[in-house]
Amino acid sequence: MTSSTTPGGLARFNALEEHAAYAALHELCASATWAHSLLARRPYATAADLLARSDAATAGLTDADLAEAMAGHPPIGRPRPGDPTSSREQRGMAGASDELKAEMLELNLAYQERFGHVFLICATGLTGEQMRDAVRERIGNTPQREREIVRTELGRINRIRLALLVEEDAPA
Repeated sequence: MTSSTTPGGLARFNALEEHAAYAALHELCASATWAHSLLARRPYATAADLLARSDAATAGLTDADLAEAMAGHPPIGRPRPGDPTSSREQRGMAGASDELKAEMLELNLAYQERFGHVFLICATGLTGEQMRDAVRERIGNTPQREREIVRTELGRINRIRLALLVEEDAPA
């Protein structure tokens, strides 16, 4: 499909030079394997095709790839300063009480000690209490079960971020 019939945001993504497209994808997900997998299938005819490729790439990530992807995510309740993406995604913690923020800090540390990586959840649309309840629930998981959940959450995050990247009015 030519860019004249591909939706604007997707056409812009398809037209990016390889290094620029890689940089855009790597900003969305820190896994180089994931980004390269998506690049290998450009151009995409539809956003659905891009999202399907993302799902397949996420499903195929090794444990090392997952670790690389998780390293790109800040802890819940502590979005990176100046990072509008993590601030937007963690909006549910923005108005949380000091007590809830302190509890999340403790839970994040306990989770990281248990599993060796940041607690990853698709926080978009969740309240601080929902995020707290999720980490409380998941901290008792086996490492294998938690890795499955992390993969699912990463896939959800990647889908949301990709959809925003290829929106019609997204910046070039």
